[in-house]
Amino acid sequence: MQSRYPAIQLTTNSQDLFADPKIDAIATPVSTHYDLALAALQAGKHVLVEKPMTVSSEQAMRLIDEAQKRNLVLMVDHTFVYTGAVRKMQELVATKAIGDVYYYDSVRVNLGLFQHDVNVIWDLAVHDLSIMDYVLPSKPYAVSATGMSHVSSEPENIAYLTLFFDNNLIAHIHVNWLAPVKVRRTMLGGSQKMVCYDDLEPSEKIRVYDKGITVNGSPENVYQMLVGYRTGDMWSPKLDMTEALQTEALHFIDCIRQGHRPITDGEAGLRVVRILEAATQSIKQQGRLVELDLAKVAV
Repeated sequence: MQSRYPAIQLTTNSQDLFADPKIDAIATPVSTHYDLALAALQAGKHVLVEKPMTVSSEQAMRLIDEAQKRNLVLMVDHTFVYTGAVRKMQELVATKAIGDVYYYDSVRVNLGLFQHDVNVIWDLAVHDLSIMDYVLPSKPYAVSATGMSHVSSEPENIAYLTLFFDNNLIAHIHVNWLAPVKVRRTMLGGSQKMVCYDDLEPSEKIRVYDKGITVNGSPENVYQMLVGYRTGDMWSPKLDMTEALQTEALHFIDCIRQGHRPITDGEAGLRVVRILEAATQSIKQQGRLVELDLAKVAV
């Protein structure tokens, strides 16, 4: 690093960063999130923390309180929220372009990279949970999860999460470190249109399908109920192709300079951590439904 950037001062001691008045913000890696982020906030630094925000909701709330007390920016690196594809999905939902949202269905699998300190939901499902938190019009009230480890003494490498919302909205997430191919595909079903988001697609990452059903007849008389199928055009909207990390970094700087609240603020990070905790609890109890206490989290 020194040979590539000779003008930059380097250090292996985090205290050097906290003590330097020229440094306004610090980004810290996963294993050190809570301790270093808290130390940075206490030193008067703004913080952009990687995902997941912390390993527990208690730690997340402590960071939120510290940032608010010191009037500092605390932002969580939910990177996908800053992609053009996810922002387009949020726009389609917010403007009712796809009608009422029925479901969110995601597959995020690949071969590796196995983690030793967290299971697959804390590594991969966190992406979908952050996307859902940004895109969907409501928050889940319960989660059921199942998972399995196929490596002795290691955390779960495959998991399935089902999240329940009001108004018949349901979400399902499949994550796996032991898949023969890499898949990053999400489907969003609405009453008017449906969306397919393929993050591995080089050009048409978002495709909107004018497909759906129409129901004729009385719900009370199932034998007279007729389900019709509607098939229309498919179109791929133009997306902002700016690199997500660049958009995120500029947003972080703007929040510091203008005093704005980040899109992925500490509360967003806390909501995701609460779901991860509940899903982990559900896995340990073989899929038991665990209710989410999100009332304490600002939306």
